[in-house]
Amino acid sequence: MAKLTKKQKEVQAKLDGSKLYSVAEASALVKEISNVNFDPSVDLAVRLNVDPRKANQMVRGVVTLPHGTGKDVKVLALVTPDKEQEAKDAGADFVGLDEYLDKIKGGWTDVDVIVTMPSVMGKLGPLGRVLGPRGLMPNPKTGTVTMDVAKAVSDVKAGKIDFKVDKTGIVHAAIGKASFDAEKLAGNARELLTTLVKLKPQASKGVYIKSIHMSSTMSPSVEIDTKRFTEQ
Repeated sequence: MAKLTKKQKEVQAKLDGSKLYSVAEASALVKEISNVNFDPSVDLAVRLNVDPRKANQMVRGVVTLPHGTGKDVKVLALVTPDKEQEAKDAGADFVGLDEYLDKIKGGWTDVDVIVTMPSVMGKLGPLGRVLGPRGLMPNPKTGTVTMDVAKAVSDVKAGKIDFKVDKTGIVHAAIGKASFDAEKLAGNARELLTTLVKLKPQASKGVYIKSIHMSSTMSPSVEIDTKRFTEQ
């Protein structure tokens, strides 16, 4: 078995693997055990009692994190000329249409979110092979296909994220950075968890949230007590 480094031993000493932590405790502890020399993302992994292969048990949605993501989200607005100024004023990093469609066809995907209009979606269909696997295809359900382009762009910039249960029944989402105050991390975590509870499918029987883990990039995960969220 590999020997633990001094830093790893310090982390293990702070982390009680047999304990279930509150959201507030986990948020403070993750900050303590994050000892990399950059500002890592903090993530939640929530295991749900659903079968994502069944359409009536698919869980997906959007949530606006009250304290933002800490990430500078790059937004591409694919819009007609009459909407370009609106998108620019709202803070979109890239604005246009045909020139960006051509760039995407050539393999360019250097953005985090794409916002577009219903009338443009037909042009995006052929690009599904490029955008789909990267999670970049706009979707009306996540508010990224809309006539209110300004609101969509500003919401994303303010910390709106979309999430979807994966094929193993887990929702992964970034809820901030390790440099955030513990209270802000906890506030973002609670907002996501409360949203997940509201999205419980009727077909999901028994305990809905099976486990919750919080971790930062390259840190061990801290297990959170699900009781508060399963009783709702």
